[in-house]
Amino acid sequence: MSLNIADDFGNRAEHPVDVVEQLAGKNGWSFDRDGDDEITITVGGGWTDYHVSFTWLEEVESLHLACAFNVKLNDRRRPEVLQLLSLINEQIWVGHFGIWDKESMIIFRHALLLAGGIQPAPSQCEALLHAAISACERYYQAFEFVQWANRSAAQSMEYTMFETKGEA
Repeated sequence: MSLNIADDFGNRAEHPVDVVEQLAGKNGWSFDRDGDDEITITVGGGWTDYHVSFTWLEEVESLHLACAFNVKLNDRRRPEVLQLLSLINEQIWVGHFGIWDKESMIIFRHALLLAGGIQPAPSQCEALLHAAISACERYYQAFEFVQWANRSAAQSMEYTMFETKGEA
């Protein structure tokens, strides 16, 4: 199967990572621009700080998001973590959790496809970021329960799936 790629491939009014940088500046988030095609933003959450990398992948016209947080993979608990990843990924509609083997970290990944030279809207980038942080916040404790409290994946999901009302 052969796909015809639009003639305006890569012809954008603004680089997609520039849009993300403007969003970070507007929200007062610290960021590091590692080059034209990548930016890393630090966003504080309720459980930890999240390190979100946006990378422009020209060859697939996609703005890739990877959100990492401070839960290092305990190799002894790896099989249970893999089971937990499967249970969590069944529950979420956009993006997915995985393991970044190089760093032994759990990450959330998602992408915004911008085929044909489409320009990303700031609201799209913000929604992408919001989806990542929301998923990480929701399941952070489940990873902690499996890793450090020696709970099963099923128990960890049970503990984190109930909704609380208000704050103590």
